[in-house]
Amino acid sequence: MTESFLDVQSDAPIPYMARTRAYYLALGYDPPYVWAHHDDVPFTPLAQPLAQSRVALVTTAAPYQPDKGPQGPGAPYNAAAKFYTVYSGDSAIDHDVRIAHVGIDRRHTSMEDSGTWFPLPLLRAAAAAGRLRLAPRFHGFPTNRSHRQTTEVDAPELFERCFADRVDAVILVANCPVCHQCLALAARLLEENGIPTVVMGCARDIVEHCGVPRFVFSDFPLGNAAGRPHDPESQRLTLDLALDLLTSATGPRTTVVSPLRWSDDPAWKRDYANPDLLSPEELARLRAEAEAARLAARDIRIAETTR
Repeated sequence: MTESFLDVQSDAPIPYMARTRAYYLALGYDPPYVWAHHDDVPFTPLAQPLAQSRVALVTTAAPYQPDKGPQGPGAPYNAAAKFYTVYSGDSAIDHDVRIAHVGIDRRHTSMEDSGTWFPLPLLRAAAAAGRLRLAPRFHGFPTNRSHRQTTEVDAPELFERCFADRVDAVILVANCPVCHQCLALAARLLEENGIPTVVMGCARDIVEHCGVPRFVFSDFPLGNAAGRPHDPESQRLTLDLALDLLTSATGPRTTVVSPLRWSDDPAWKRDYANPDLLSPEELARLRAEAEAARLAARDIRIAETTR
């Protein structure tokens, strides 16, 4: 193996692009996935004070589907719960959206607190306090490895929905590695069409490699882009960083790093998709699971996109 991820030499962010490349090569998938990259980044300033701006939330979380297998706390990766078309929901009410369908860090977080990936209740509270105006709908954005599908189909659909709702700004909350890329590409298209954005995420290398206008980075396990679980203050601070960045950024590629830490010990960063920690038997088992998930996702994608 040309790269080793066993030793945590510093508290640097996890190199997700290199880590996942080595992981899938170890599983036997070749050639390596090519992550989206752009040198030029669009940027649209917020046109009016935040208190007068209609803000929409975009998530890669999926609505809970009771007939699609485990999706709750501690659930394994569940491709049956995936979705492949943009969906929308009423921002005025609570929703049960979950993240079992994407590759989050299941070892270091439990998926118990949706506040870590879906800050809609906090946005409603911010609107009630007069800090912003909440858009009538939030939007679910598909996690898709295809750059073309994301940029030519899903992102334009998201823009059309935001435009219909007269949205002035968008907050996009990422979960898995590919979620980060998808939402980064969506943010770029929204900005190109005059809607300011801020991405909230935990995979810094993927988002900055793609190139976005505004990014709030939390150095937490994947699945916690909106704050630490069962820590309301953490979640409020993380959303505050995103809202402040909408008004304070003066140009593209503006990254704000959350001051919060997941743990004083950075050893948790060794574990996610680390092939150095896996035996040949474990790699074979994971390859079989990945193939089964790929086929299940393919069937769902075909069913959704041909309706």
